[in-house]
Amino acid sequence: MSRSLSQSMSLKSLKLSTALAAALVLSAPLGTALAGPDDNSLVWSAQKELTAADTYFDTSREAIVVAQHVYDGLVFWDQEAQEFKPLLASEWRQIDPQTLEFDLREGVTFHDGSSFGTEDVVYTLNFVIDEKNGVLNYGDIKWIKSAEAVGERTVRIELNEPFPAALSYLALVLPIVPEGHFDKAETGSDGTKRFASVPPVGTGPYKVTSFGNGDTVVMEANEAYFDGPKGKPQIAKLTYRTITDAATQIAELMTGGIDWVWGISNDQAENLAQAPHLTSVNAPTMRISYLTFDLKGTSGTDVFTDAKIRKAVGHAIDRARIAKYLMGENSEVVNAACHPSQFGCTTEVTAYDYDPEKAKALLAEAGKADGFSFDLYGYRDREVTEAIMGDLAKVGIKANLRWLQYSAARDLIREGKAPAANMTWGSSSIPDVSAITSYFFGGGPDDPAKDPALQEAIRRADLSSDRDVRLASYAEALQLIADEAYWLPLFSYTKNYSYNAQLDFTPSADEMPRFYATSWK
Repeated sequence: MSRSLSQSMSLKSLKLSTALAAALVLSAPLGTALAGPDDNSLVWSAQKELTAADTYFDTSREAIVVAQHVYDGLVFWDQEAQEFKPLLASEWRQIDPQTLEFDLREGVTFHDGSSFGTEDVVYTLNFVIDEKNGVLNYGDIKWIKSAEAVGERTVRIELNEPFPAALSYLALVLPIVPEGHFDKAETGSDGTKRFASVPPVGTGPYKVTSFGNGDTVVMEANEAYFDGPKGKPQIAKLTYRTITDAATQIAELMTGGIDWVWGISNDQAENLAQAPHLTSVNAPTMRISYLTFDLKGTSGTDVFTDAKIRKAVGHAIDRARIAKYLMGENSEVVNAACHPSQFGCTTEVTAYDYDPEKAKALLAEAGKADGFSFDLYGYRDREVTEAIMGDLAKVGIKANLRWLQYSAARDLIREGKAPAANMTWGSSSIPDVSAITSYFFGGGPDDPAKDPALQEAIRRADLSSDRDVRLASYAEALQLIADEAYWLPLFSYTKNYSYNAQLDFTPSADEMPRFYATSWK
């Protein structure tokens, strides 16, 4: 049985206070002589072990961050200015609704010393759009039909259909690798290529010098990096360390073993803020939490095929309370299946406000006045899922927690074997609802509804170059999702950061720490 939200928080606070006290004792002899500023290096940590340093074979947030430092895309999304800037491309133009041309920057070299040119862009894009190569973010790039060189420094990209959000994807999830890069992959015993194991080589501000099974990744500043929108890296060496235990992370941060962590709880951040040599910040992100349901009844129970049951679940969960106490001050309740900051997202949809009595009435109308039991899957932030379970129990719904790794939970959802799941999605920081609403309801493998009317509205929005048509069509799709409660969006995520106070670092709303733009004071 799950603990109440307040009980869980009290126990966690006690444990963290104890861990912090121990860390303070350990850190006392060090004073302010921390290793990072002394040798111009930065060690950052999270709980995720990386399987690759690119977004093609590891789609985790940490891999996306590493990829932004090791690789470059054709264009750069300036989060602060909210505009696209030239990166590997020096300029671009739209020839027609399905054709883009890019003139490439000159004088760029890869980390292995080879020169960057049209052959590298053509190779990269044609490799990743080939389904047999099995890139994990294929849903983000399937809009590309082909790439070809049409001049000495010009590449033409043909689209399968018009796709107004193309630049966003080219900037954030399509890093360019050298020609032949993935051809070096070894063949496993099962006959498949191990593309994720190819040593990373990019053009970015940092080059990988060690990839220790994904739990330790060492990167050194690329001294030959060109003068582009990312700027010249100021910190000489970046090291990523996987530390799965929160108490160990805290102790390492306090004693200078690491310089920067994120994803810590509110209690941890509040306690760490007491340390004079650390800075703790809570910042918004583009990630949202949501519940997804087995809408077809293939998981061993058909209970969630009834929209009344799904709506009852919506009214049973106190989303505002969970957001406030488990996420922090920058979290907000989300009603639509998108992040409020994304183009096309709207707040004008059917909402399921916290109302336990209404939830009970809907259960009675659905013939479940005595409640029911089901398996609830989760993979991240267990205290959030347990708080959801506690709220459901108050209206007679018993959730049996099934805790898995993300990939395992995702596969069960795709296969229709999970009755319901508490999941999250960060849209790869892409500021367009095509990165979430279209991804999950556009008819692909992650679409639980396969609703023709919904797919048609999304397709209309995805393909139109008319801003007003896109906004209206996305609004129609989001309203349909909300009316049917195909998903239950919960709240936006925030991220707690804690780092060495001597670090000149500013969190950004897109959950993309830019260490290449960071320095020691």
